[in-house]
Amino acid sequence: MVGPAGWSYDDWNGIVYPSRRPRGFHEAAYLAEFFDTIEINTSFYQPLRPSLAAQWIERVSFNPRFRFTAKLWQKFTHEGGTTAADEKSAREGFDILHEAGKLGAVLLQFPFSFHRTAENTARLEKMLDAFKAYPLIVEIRHSSWSKSEFYELLHKRSVGLCNIDQPLIGRSVKPASVTTSPTGYVRLHGRRYDTWFSDDPASPPEERYNYLYSEEELEPWAERIRRIEDHTQATFVVTNNHYQGKAIVNALQLIHLLTKNKVKVPEPLRSHYPQLNSIASEPEKEPTLFPLSTD
Repeated sequence: MVGPAGWSYDDWNGIVYPSRRPRGFHEAAYLAEFFDTIEINTSFYQPLRPSLAAQWIERVSFNPRFRFTAKLWQKFTHEGGTTAADEKSAREGFDILHEAGKLGAVLLQFPFSFHRTAENTARLEKMLDAFKAYPLIVEIRHSSWSKSEFYELLHKRSVGLCNIDQPLIGRSVKPASVTTSPTGYVRLHGRRYDTWFSDDPASPPEERYNYLYSEEELEPWAERIRRIEDHTQATFVVTNNHYQGKAIVNALQLIHLLTKNKVKVPEPLRSHYPQLNSIASEPEKEPTLFPLSTD
């Protein structure tokens, strides 16, 4: 399953989403017309509210193949000092998705500064115990974790490893196709070397993800994804280069590369990224000479 990371981006208006939204429009429902998965980002910043999880399940119910994945709250992966109450809060929204059969995986995303030490390994194992009820995926970005002992730890716990594409700076994890559980996972972050570790206040945070992969850059990843799929029951591929809808472009291109079929393309996206016309399953709509009034 291929899809984007998140859906709530102001810069997607008029590019991914129509400028004039019909009554009842919801971003996740719209994207579920084109993709079978979306990674939930809001759960990284605060626990996912059960009421929201239930609403989102209903929104995408027309697509029976659809599964959400969700990032674990950053208090666990980036901050520390969590309590039993924090664990309970984090599980409440996940449980709604899980019980409905709509939770493909929970992603534990760690920062580059999270190196492989005895202390960090013990911290990780504690998290894996706390959330073992879900299909878990671990994303690490520092190459100190790229060891067979770590892969074996994940395998014994039936926890998946997230294979990532990121700017290769210093001891960054390199592209791979490692599988350690029945669930495969891939995340493409883009290759903005100039802004990846930037603390420049003049550089907006979204610039880290302002990168459009070429099809030539995606082809090796399509091969890795095929290898991962050969050893898993379900594989999730998430494009995180979200700025101005680039994640949507590359997700559609990956689906085309993997299936060899043409794909349904959001109409607003075609005018901004005309390269999608060659893989679109439907002809481009003729522009309306006299747009309908919104009054």
